Amino acid sequence: MSLSDTATKADTNTNTTIDPASFREALGHFASGITIITTQVNDEPIGFTCQSFYSVSMNPPLVSFSVKASSFSYPKIRQAERFAVNILSSEQSHVSNQFAMRGADKWQGIDWQLSPLGNPVINDSLHWLDCKIHAEHPAGDHLIVIGEVKGLNLDVAGTTRPLLYFKGKYGGLAGGEK
Repeated sequence: MSLSDTATKADTNTNTTIDPASFREALGHFASGITIITTQVNDEPIGFTCQSFYSVSMNPPLVSFSVKASSFSYPKIRQAERFAVNILSSEQSHVSNQFAMRGADKWQGIDWQLSPLGNPVINDSLHWLDCKIHAEHPAGDHLIVIGEVKGLNLDVAGTTRPLLYFKGKYGGLAGGEK
């Protein structure tokens, strides 16, 4: 049976309900990098952990992330109309955990500086991208946010590795780059 045959059979059974726990477990088998999405409004730094980040276009340079529609942080990012994507290094799992918490001071003990657009960039991140909001699209219980990259930083040692998330746990790349 080919992949298209499987897709056709799946399409004919539209009454199937996907169990949310099974869906989450299946998606957990896709390794992803970890980012912190940040902005600043009225001198208040804002940020949250995000693993649903990806590139969209090279020309113009566009990236995207998804965020819960009920997010506390995202309305402030929308208000600022700009954000930074802080791509975390393998040594920053504690940063990811801290920014994933609700109701806590996410910035406690975090060293950061402002980007050229005025977004907080977290020190020792693998890289950061400075973005302006380009578009926003509702998608189920999330929003898909597209940002146009206006600046970036690549000043990190070549041996630094990304922080990855796989099957509910942090990890990193094994061995050398090829």
